[in-house]
Amino acid sequence: MWHFLAFYLRFMREKEGLSLAQWGKIIGAARSSVSNMEAGRHKLQVDQARRIDVKLGTGGLFELLLYFARTAHDPNWFRQYSQFERKSDEIRIFHGQAVPLLLQTDDYTRAYARLSASKDLERVVSGRIARKRAIFEREDPPYIWAILDEAALARPVGGREAMRAQIQHLIDLAERWNVILRIVPFSAGAHPGADGSFQLVDFEGRDIAYAGAQAGGRLIEMAEEVKLMIVKFDRIGAKAASEDASLEILRMYLERYA
Repeated sequence: MWHFLAFYLRFMREKEGLSLAQWGKIIGAARSSVSNMEAGRHKLQVDQARRIDVKLGTGGLFELLLYFARTAHDPNWFRQYSQFERKSDEIRIFHGQAVPLLLQTDDYTRAYARLSASKDLERVVSGRIARKRAIFEREDPPYIWAILDEAALARPVGGREAMRAQIQHLIDLAERWNVILRIVPFSAGAHPGADGSFQLVDFEGRDIAYAGAQAGGRLIEMAEEVKLMIVKFDRIGAKAASEDASLEILRMYLERYA
């Protein structure tokens, strides 16, 4: 859908006999931005789609195409999400079944990578390790607010020694100035995170989300849907233990894996 939308943008511009600069004046974008949209490197925004529909009298066609492009599965979603993540100002993470990648030790990462169907295990491992290091080794690392279900701590991954190292790593991360780590204890009962893991990224003043799923995931950019994800994160947070109480839970599991 994104490729079709990019093609149709160029098709309609040329049909109307407009230059890149003239098209840019219509949608409120620079000539270079229009060129990038037509090449699929940049994405059309809702307000721009509406301006095109008004100018050309297309009855909301471009806004409709944009809606379907945003809600359909994009096979290249992760590449774009990774770019947002690397340049983010703030990352909010919820995970219920495992320690999220950005907070994993290398041994924990390797243990889960072994479950991958890829024949090149080392490529998978190195890619995941590079992704988390790209965040924490930045000169200006983002604020990270992570909420984990206690189930992620209770499930031993990679053996007791690896799990103990992972718990200690979480404790160390929680002491960093840019990390807030909270645990949703089993005693909290049901909470809105049962539907699956997700992340929110604040990137250049706007929020985008990624929702995890079997055999892939989905990048969410529509403001209304992202807002719902933010509300869900806050509701899960209402069930989570405080930072200090969460540290006590982590220390309890550290002793359990001793």
